[in-house]
Amino acid sequence: MTSSAIEVAGLRKAFGDKIVLDGIDLDVPAGTIFSLLGPNGAGKTTTVNVLTTLMRADGGTARVAGHDVTAQAKAVRARIGVTGQFAAVDELLTGRENLQLMMDLNRAGSGRRTVAELLERFDLTGAAQKSVSTYSGGMRRKLDLAMTLIGDPRIIFLDEPTTGLDPRSRRTMWDIIRELVSGGVTIFLTTQYLEEADQLADRIAVLDQGRLVAQGTPGELKRQIPGTHVRLRFASATDLDAAARVFADSTRDDDGLTLRVPGDGGTTTLRALLDRLDENALRAEEFSVHTPDLDDVFLALTGHATEVDAK
Repeated sequence: MTSSAIEVAGLRKAFGDKIVLDGIDLDVPAGTIFSLLGPNGAGKTTTVNVLTTLMRADGGTARVAGHDVTAQAKAVRARIGVTGQFAAVDELLTGRENLQLMMDLNRAGSGRRTVAELLERFDLTGAAQKSVSTYSGGMRRKLDLAMTLIGDPRIIFLDEPTTGLDPRSRRTMWDIIRELVSGGVTIFLTTQYLEEADQLADRIAVLDQGRLVAQGTPGELKRQIPGTHVRLRFASATDLDAAARVFADSTRDDDGLTLRVPGDGGTTTLRALLDRLDENALRAEEFSVHTPDLDDVFLALTGHATEVDAK
């Protein structure tokens, strides 16, 4: 049975009269990727700050790696790594010097990752002697994450780790994150990219105005939103007309000669749809199943488009 890496119950936080976290509950199994989504000001970064002992909650409880974040803050810090929204690297130092400095500050002894191992793992060996001021955004983010791994944290908080990266660098980071999890590390991820959460997360929680409005796997969240349909494309307007009469609840696109037929996307529904086509001697040139994506889920749950979080 998988144990919990992070347990949160009734967490509350306010700044003056503004309630930022209004009694949230979370349970993150060890060795998984958990993604927290939310519109601007929803409280994502505040949640990370509380869980990483950078900020005290006003109420509720939070345990990270089995330790209370308030009463046992030092024990929590010894077991976590944190990568913020902006790479925390020293541009005046080389990549190797940044890693060595972090190694010295952490007093990492035998059995911990070495500077050379981290440089090789993150494909930075060739740039190890160069000033970080010459690094690209993707290289800086990789170096930042490499520095986070010093001390072998078992829980890593990634607060929008790929913001500003080009698609290739972003996918490189995804591969690194997946590799970490395959080694037993737990990832707590906040992101403004819904595709990122969809690709990486085992479970997702949607935070809006300080409250959790949904939790589940990406698939479970998508199934909560209506809009799944089968798209049929026909060879002629005559076939489209005939099909539209058979599927009275469908939506047609005359220019594209397509028909959208509502359904749940399951095999039983698909089989019934194809049988009805056969019974009416209709042949579709193409068919495909379309389901709501996380953008649809996010908009339906929060009423907002995704934006970079400020709190």
